[in-house]
Parts: sequence; C-alpha cells; structure tokens
Amino acid sequence: MIRRLVLASTSPFRRELLGRLQLPFETAVPAVDERPLDGEAPATTAIRLAQAKAVAVAARFPQALVIGSDQVAACGEQRFGKPGNRNAAVNQLQSMRGREIIFHTGVCLLDSASGRLQSACIPTQVGIRGLTDDEIFAYLDKEDALGCAGSAKSEGLGIALMRYLRGDDPTALVGLPLIALCEMLRVEGIALP
Repeated sequence: MIRRLVLASTSPFRRELLGRLQLPFETAVPAVDERPLDGEAPATTAIRLAQAKAVAVAARFPQALVIGSDQVAACGEQRFGKPGNRNAAVNQLQSMRGREIIFHTGVCLLDSASGRLQSACIPTQVGIRGLTDDEIFAYLDKEDALGCAGSAKSEGLGIALMRYLRGDDPTALVGLPLIALCEMLRVEGIALP
C-alpha cells in the first residue's frame, strides 16, 4: 500500500520537482508565518519553517507523509526574500551583483501517524556576475522573478546572471532538495529506484 503523500506548499516549482519522483501526491496550503526570528541563522530559519509547514498541514492529514520545504537566501547578515515587486527585485539584484549568495533550502518529512520527523538543510552557493543596471532591467523585462528568493530563477533566464552554482543537489536551489527527500522517503518505506 502506498502511503498518502502531501506537499505542504502551493509552489508550482516544488510541485514540479516532486512530480519527478512519479509518486502520487497532493498539495495543501501550510499557512505559516515565514518571518525569521530575531538572531536566527538562515539555515536554522529554513529548517524551522520547513518543519512548521509540515506540522501545520499534518493535522489535516493524520495518516500521511507530509513534506515541508523553505528557502532562505543570504549573504552575511543580509537576507534576500521574494521581492514582490520590480523595484525590490532591482534593489536585490543590485546588492547581490559580484557577490556569493548562499541559498539554504530546508526540507522536512513528517509521518503524521507516528510523529517521526526528518529534516535537513541543503546549502547552494551561487556566484552572481557583476551585473550592470541595464542587464538587471533587461532580465526583469523578460523573466517574472518576483516570487522567488533572490529574484533569479536558475531554472530560467536567471542562470545567465550567475558565475557559478555549487552544491550537492541541483534541485535544492529550485526549492525542494530531491536527493535528501528521496533518502527520507526510503526511511519511511517508500520504494524508489
């Protein structure tokens, strides 16, 4: 019998990534306050929010395996969330140019029946080119990046803004680290190739 699998997210990017595993799943809105706590490290925020999303959804799905994920982009003390509007995206990209940004992607798998929780944070180092303002404007004219942390989608035209990507799981940068998630699913008895 295949366990019910629930993705605690409405992100189309996470939905597409989870679909790669060819397992039946459904999605649910986690309704979690995503603000970081005072003094909280980016990786800690990513894991805490991934867990909080899974826990928030688990109550509605008492016999399911619930997946939560969250991402925090940071450079030193500066964090880069979803810009929400063009001016904020321009400001983000201007402050990121020529720098290395770490994208901390937290993933959690919660067995709502047993309460067993597994979690991990997968970092991805992203070097941003020394972009000109004209390059930033041209990019934002062509790509809707207002709903992604750091205003640059590596799975789209945003790859042209980057000097390098370094990490253990290329899907982590998109928002759901499938390599870590596969290991968690295997622990719960889900058969994967």
